[in-house]
Amino acid sequence: MKKTWLLGFGFFSISITWSLYNAFVPFFLDPFLKSTALIGFMMTIDNYFALFLQPWIGNRSDRTVSRFGRRMPYLLIGMPLAALFVILIPFHTNLFTLVLFMMLMNLAMSLYRSPTIALMPDITPEAHRTKANGIINFMGGVGAIIAFGGGSVLYKANPSFPFVAAAAVTLLSMFILFRTIKEKRDLIVPVATDNQRVKLLGELDRTTVMLLAAIFFWFVSYQGVEALFTLYGKHHMGLEESVSAFSLTFFSLFFVLFAIPSGWLGNRFGKKTMIIIGVCGLILVFAAIPLIDTVLMLRTLLALGGICWACININSYPFVVSTGSERSIGTRTGLYYLVSSLAAISSPPLLGLIIDQFGYGSLFFCASGSMLLALLFLLLIKHDGKSSAAPTEAM
Repeated sequence: MKKTWLLGFGFFSISITWSLYNAFVPFFLDPFLKSTALIGFMMTIDNYFALFLQPWIGNRSDRTVSRFGRRMPYLLIGMPLAALFVILIPFHTNLFTLVLFMMLMNLAMSLYRSPTIALMPDITPEAHRTKANGIINFMGGVGAIIAFGGGSVLYKANPSFPFVAAAAVTLLSMFILFRTIKEKRDLIVPVATDNQRVKLLGELDRTTVMLLAAIFFWFVSYQGVEALFTLYGKHHMGLEESVSAFSLTFFSLFFVLFAIPSGWLGNRFGKKTMIIIGVCGLILVFAAIPLIDTVLMLRTLLALGGICWACININSYPFVVSTGSERSIGTRTGLYYLVSSLAAISSPPLLGLIIDQFGYGSLFFCASGSMLLALLFLLLIKHDGKSSAAPTEAM
């Protein structure tokens, strides 16, 4: 577990950087772009990079052989580049340079995100991966909390300070990972040879397709709620903007608090079981939110939702890895981010169109329905997530 906590610094730096990027880059875009929709589109650039690059990078890292290992070279290249372009963002001189630095930063982060996450199952026995994923996500959650709390103070002092801090954390995390994680010493997963090359399409058996479909639908639900919740609170419940935004922190806080216990429970009772409990819980929570009209009840339900989301999110990535061979970890990491990115791209505009037609009251009913679809796909999966090899199922 010591190496897992140290590996968590990689996810910690990614979380801090993304949180600061999402919080403050819209302020830089605002003077140049008068369309909120266009600003929103520019903020989804990372998902388009994830869509095309991360599956390829993950697959390539499965087959990389170097003196530093198979994942570490991507960290040693991507993290310094990301730190450089993060620092440059607040020093843009016009829209062109701002967008250029944004795209280069997103490209650099796409180089190392999948390999960083894939390091966890690489050095962790299958029986301990849910607990390890809980620790890593706990570190990521703490990073987000620090980013929103400390980032606001730094931004007030100088708009460039949060980005300089993110770059410093990224470089420090790279140093910690490079000094403490030695793949040739710590690796428990064999490196694929040319004769064992992992093919992307070859990983799409029935179990994997059903699981990826479930992941897509629960991320459609989560991403839509995350993007549109503050508007729901303001327009549907009549809350002040600050009260609406603060209410959402209850979801995030209880997710972080339950991240490690969720990993332990997934290891004890099975990944699929915990995911189903979380999905059923969110179906009920999202269906109940439109029926309440007090801030106290709203925040109570959001806290329960955060616990349910921890049951899902902490166990889902180890479940994806467990349904394939040990040599396909990087490839499956890329597939996981592929479907989550597809959901992040499609969910906010899709749910936004539904809200335009039926009002804000439809947001959580749609989110609940999307979770129900995820549950249906989960129930079609025979694999329980406890073993490292998936059963053979014909498409």
